[in-house]
Amino acid sequence: MRIEDEIRQATFRSPLHRVIVNLMFTNNWLVHSQMRLLKPFGLTLPQYNVLRILRGQHPNPVRINDITERMLDKMSNASRLVDKLVDKKLVDRTECPSDRRAVDVIITDKGLALLNKIDVAQQQWEQQFNAYECTHADELNGLLDTFRSSINGD
Repeated sequence: MRIEDEIRQATFRSPLHRVIVNLMFTNNWLVHSQMRLLKPFGLTLPQYNVLRILRGQHPNPVRINDITERMLDKMSNASRLVDKLVDKKLVDRTECPSDRRAVDVIITDKGLALLNKIDVAQQQWEQQFNAYECTHADELNGLLDTFRSSINGD
């Protein structure tokens, strides 16, 4: 459905303004859809992001600062998220032996098992986009990367 129909707005100031509104709307749509997917597993989107980061480094521990740098939502408080995941026994948190001010985090077997269950649900969710992926995914990824680069200068 066109963004004009979704938000009931007939015109935009410019094509760029339409793109920005469309990106924000689409992001919110994806976030809410992912939140619904994760709810039965008892995780928030930022907690899921932390677990995926830790799984990617497993079996090596990851410092909190490194988690923060890699998170999709840079405004998330990684320390607080890790504390919640520790309470759920999905990660372990230990003082770094080489730097007592640093904290190492590692995903537990329970955390890995939960991610494996979520992977199945995630793959089913992603199937709704299969037709799009075949025709436009690479193009859209390139456009989004270019869009961000033009703003950040990266």
